[in-house]
Amino acid sequence: MNRKATASVILAGVLWGTISIFVKTLSAAGLSSLEISLVRMAVAAVGFTAVVAVRAPEKLKIQLRDIWMFVGTGIVSVVLFNVFYFSTIVSSQASVAVVLLYTSPIFVMLLSAVIFREKITRRKLIALAMTFLGCVFVAGLAGGGYSIPPLVLLTGLGSGLFYALYTVFGRFALEKYDTMTVTAYTFLFGLVGSLPMGHPGRVLRIVSAQPSLILWCLGVGVICAVLPYFFYTWGLQRMESGRAAILVAVEPLVGAVIGMTVFHESHDLLKLIGIALILGAIVLLNGGDQSPSASRR
Repeated sequence: MNRKATASVILAGVLWGTISIFVKTLSAAGLSSLEISLVRMAVAAVGFTAVVAVRAPEKLKIQLRDIWMFVGTGIVSVVLFNVFYFSTIVSSQASVAVVLLYTSPIFVMLLSAVIFREKITRRKLIALAMTFLGCVFVAGLAGGGYSIPPLVLLTGLGSGLFYALYTVFGRFALEKYDTMTVTAYTFLFGLVGSLPMGHPGRVLRIVSAQPSLILWCLGVGVICAVLPYFFYTWGLQRMESGRAAILVAVEPLVGAVIGMTVFHESHDLLKLIGIALILGAIVLLNGGDQSPSASRR
């Protein structure tokens, strides 16, 4: 078992789970969800690409015939995921959006079984069920009698699918390119795809009027994009896709803990049980032997 890869993927989920702190601050300052997404991609693309260009410029070289991989990770996954996810949040509840988003491990497991011939083991299925049930409890949906409208269900499942496609396209790219290369081009194409929807002129006006927002913009780009995407991609290169998709589900757990401690949200018994289920799924996944394909690098 590659413990470093496991720790790397879990760390990515932890960092993604802190995004609510930055989103709430930037939203309170007047930025919309899609504008925050643009800021996140702009900081990540410019900052990470600049670092790679200085430290390892050879890693920015790709072949034109491979651009589809980065269109997949950057536009098809990151941009469309944001559009569907934010649409679900706006049309419904954030808790509903989180639960539907975390149907993504199901998509990853099915797609990986077909494309990469990864085995769907009993251990994975149990961990998957624990993860999804844990998300339902963490989101506070159990026994709430909430009815999900068809459009919300469609956009929510769409967010889960596009979120999952990063793992699939990323796996193809990692067969040929380094983690730094994949991460840099994901951000660059993500920025290109975000520009038409992110109102860059309005973003610049708001940030220039409130200079203190610059630090929050840097934070949402570095802490919630550069570092987690790099750690997740690095870990994905060294383990099965299905395993990585479940491990990263620590994200809603962290989000729930932040909600309870920072924003003083409710912390009832079901939410605590949900946290325990997600942690249990992670422990279960790491209790078995790693398959040969997962340790090929």
